[in-house]
This record gives sequence, structure tokens and C-alpha cells, in this order.
Amino acid sequence: MSSKMQLWNTLDRASLEKQLASIGHQYITISFYQYAHITDPQSFRNQLFIAWSALDIVGRTYVAKEGINAQIAVPTAHLGRFREELYQIDFLNGVRLNFAVDDAEAEFPFLKLKIKVRSKILADGLKDSTFDVTNKGIHLDAEAFNKLTDDPNTLLIDFRNHYEWEVGHFKGAVLPDVDTFRESLPFIEQTVLKGNEEKNIVMYCTGGVRCEKASAWFKHRGFKNVHQLEGGIIKYANDCKEKGLENKFIGKNFVFDERRGERITPDIISICHQCGAPADTHTNCLNEACHLLFIQCESCKATMENCCSTTCQETIHLPLETQKEMRKGQNKSNLIFKKGRSTVLPFQGRKEKPQALVDQALQNSNQ
Repeated sequence: MSSKMQLWNTLDRASLEKQLASIGHQYITISFYQYAHITDPQSFRNQLFIAWSALDIVGRTYVAKEGINAQIAVPTAHLGRFREELYQIDFLNGVRLNFAVDDAEAEFPFLKLKIKVRSKILADGLKDSTFDVTNKGIHLDAEAFNKLTDDPNTLLIDFRNHYEWEVGHFKGAVLPDVDTFRESLPFIEQTVLKGNEEKNIVMYCTGGVRCEKASAWFKHRGFKNVHQLEGGIIKYANDCKEKGLENKFIGKNFVFDERRGERITPDIISICHQCGAPADTHTNCLNEACHLLFIQCESCKATMENCCSTTCQETIHLPLETQKEMRKGQNKSNLIFKKGRSTVLPFQGRKEKPQALVDQALQNSNQ
């Protein structure tokens, strides 16, 4: 690189894949977060970009005044140096690193390094200036989690979005039908927690960043017995494997990289959104103007050519210039954001109404 380093990537997908293949690294996928007070997020972001670029790290990271949230892939050859440099940062010294359960489902979990400065590392919609995100609930390791969730006085709540828990979740968990984290907070308080103030509240998410903020918020709202699964599903699955503990998670853990999911158990608990057959593989529609995320079985993938609808299938066979013209002025972000809810999909995946799932979990906890 030149002496004045460019602090962002400009290559297209094909060029990025070619570049990564030529370098020849073996990658390990790592996620970590830390709520902290960062005075100058932009400067911190630039320092990270320079340091991680030198190690050929790729992935997605958000930095804000409230902390950092990272999902990255580190070359195995540089793992020691990465950890050493990371722990030299005061507020990240000793931070827990969550290593992927299964790295085998994508050749490159990420294609480039993307570090963004945001107002928050996790959008929550909260406006309360007295809320202290560092005043979190009690962390539970895998063993303590299993024990407490066996208690009939415990509410176990999945703090992920509907398209995540659809392919895998903990047995007996409340599964709120929400699209975003900011929806989760008021929905869960009103629908699940109200009237259950004396119960043990146990929350979980992918790696811990969502339920840690949620645990702090519900403590702030006056709930007493607030707990969270330390390190989320990723750490839990690894700990159960290493320690020989009962694994209460069934199915796949949705992840936010090119793999889109890591297998925890062989159970397939969701269905193809196109034909209704058992399936739990998320894919993005091949039509760049659509890019809808949905569940597709191998048979439908072959028949539909990785598209969500016949309209998109017809579109991908048009000349590229024609496709580009069709995309101009189109804003599909809201449809993409809704994931598997698109009306072009004959099967929405959920075999029961979401509220029925909530009511059943509440009923189980009251027995």
C-alpha cells in the first residue's frame, strides 16, 4: 500500500474473492463485543482498520461511544498476534473471544474488512439518558444456564429476530416474533415480563451483545432476577462440547457472515419457504435487485436457480446492463429487512402462530 493508507475497501465481490484466494490464508471466525466509553470512535476505528489490515483480517465491526461489536475472520497464522495487539487496548484487555462452532460452511466467512462508526453498536431506540448499559444482569455459564432453565420459575427468552430462531433455538424458549432488537425491548416487557416480575428472567442471543444490553435495560426498568447466557449460543455450544454437558439448543445457529448458519445439532426444525419441505439453509436471492434472505432447500435452489420467485428468476437471465437499469431508483431495503416474510414465498416457515409459541412457553414456566 501507499504511505498514505486508504482506510476503506473499494473492490467488487469477484475481485475480493480472487484476492483472498491468492493470499491463501486459513481463517477462523471470531466475534466479540464490549460495552465501554470510547471518547473518539472515529480515531479508534481508524487505528483498528490499520492494525487489522496489516494482519489480513476481514469482517464487519461497529464502533460507537458505547463500545465495540465485532464479527471478523482472522488468519490462523496471525491469531496470536491479533490477540496480543487486541489485549493491549485497555478496555479490551482480556475480552472474551467467541470462536465459531463450525467454520466449514463457507470458504471465506467475510470478503473484506469493514469497520463503521455508529451512534450505537446496537440500535435500541432508547432515549433514556439515565440508562447505564454497563449495569448488566448476572452472567450464566453453560452449566449454570442449564440448571436455572430447569427451574419452573424461570422464563427463558430468545432475544434474536424471527428469521434467526426459526432455524434453531433453545428448548422451551419464548420466541418473540420481531424483526429488530429495538422492537424486542418493549414487546418482551409488555408481552412476556409483565405479570411475571418475580420469575427468573434468562435471556440469550448469538454472542451476547443483545441480551447484555437487554439485561441492563430490564434491570433499569426495575426487574430483579435478570440473567443472560454468557457468550451467547456460540460459547454455550463450544462449552457443552468441551465439558460434556447436555446441549439444550436444537437446530442451527444463525450467524451474520457468509455461512449464514452453523450447525449445532442435526435437527432441522424449519421448512423451505418455497415448497414446505424440511430445510434450514438461508440464502440470498440471486437477483441483485431483490437479494431477499429466505430459507431454500436444495431442490428449490436448483429449480429456481437460487431465486425467490419466477420474476427474479427471469430477471437474472436478462443482460447485465438491463438489470442495472432496472435497479435504478429501486429501494428494496425494507423487503430485505423483513427477511422470510415476503409475499412471494408460499411458506412463511413458522408452523404455529408466534403468539401461540409465547403463550406455550409461559404456560410451561407456570407448571
